[in-house]
Amino acid sequence: MCSFGTSTIVILFFFLIYSVNQSNTRGTVKDYPNFKVQEDVDALRKAIEGLGTTEKTLVKVLTQRSSAQRQLIAQAYEKATGRKLVDDLEGDTRGDFEDLLVALVTPPDLYDCQEFIKAIKGAGTTESMLTEIFASRSNRQIKALSEAYLKETGREMLSDLKSEVSGDYGKALLILAEALYEAGEKKWGTDEAKFVDILCHRSVPQLRQTLVEYKNISKKTLQESIESEMSGDLEELLVAVVKCVKSVPAYMAEKLFKSMKGAGTTESVLTRTIVSRSEVDLLDIRAEYKKLFGTTLYSQLESEVSGDYGDALKKLCGQDD
Repeated sequence: MCSFGTSTIVILFFFLIYSVNQSNTRGTVKDYPNFKVQEDVDALRKAIEGLGTTEKTLVKVLTQRSSAQRQLIAQAYEKATGRKLVDDLEGDTRGDFEDLLVALVTPPDLYDCQEFIKAIKGAGTTESMLTEIFASRSNRQIKALSEAYLKETGREMLSDLKSEVSGDYGKALLILAEALYEAGEKKWGTDEAKFVDILCHRSVPQLRQTLVEYKNISKKTLQESIESEMSGDLEELLVAVVKCVKSVPAYMAEKLFKSMKGAGTTESVLTRTIVSRSEVDLLDIRAEYKKLFGTTLYSQLESEVSGDYGDALKKLCGQDD
């Protein structure tokens, strides 16, 4: 039986560079037709500046505009009022609903940056969040995150990441993060160059076929090998990589399902996943969710989250399948 060695891990990381980096425009949120920025600014001002905040207006406007349109709204809002829209939203809303609206008006690269900072700061590093970010984002998104991090903190993302993670998990995550960041530009050593030469010219179907061939040789799937020989955060990271090679939407569908399973809902995961994928591949995530779990994402949201927060999530999710 073939053993699962270090070289396989390295190859696996290179798989991700050339598979997850496929662009996708299967989002539920598109540019709003007949978009009129001043009308939206006026509606938001009325909703926020009146006697009581009109949450339904906030949901209607901010969930039905694309991220680019929301940035135009935020700029026009600040010009008209002298206040930042994000500050007013933070002042007039609370809890998960506030977090969701703030995420919506934050540029995607800055939002990923803020989530990354949450993961590495505080009492302890949140490895699960780091795993999700680096397993599911493309090299373009990782570069944008790194640039936003440098602008926000004045420090290099990879340098700070090195100081926060350790052990086998830390080594594996740094290989992945650096490979994604460099995206083929780094001058690799002799051994790594061989891997790149073999893998960088292969299509996504070929990479997925390699996973099939691995099973034929080892009599186990690559995921089964990882799960039998590793544990903890390292296992979670490598399994996430394999799942994303196969299908990022299926990986995200599983994240959503787990966030709503059990005694309590993990709202932070719901917010991050639905906001970050709403203009990328949420339609595909919805399809995978129904296929994997036998129910629609919309109906699950309907039963698990409520109030203005639930309404906003359902608007972003789109119609029931």
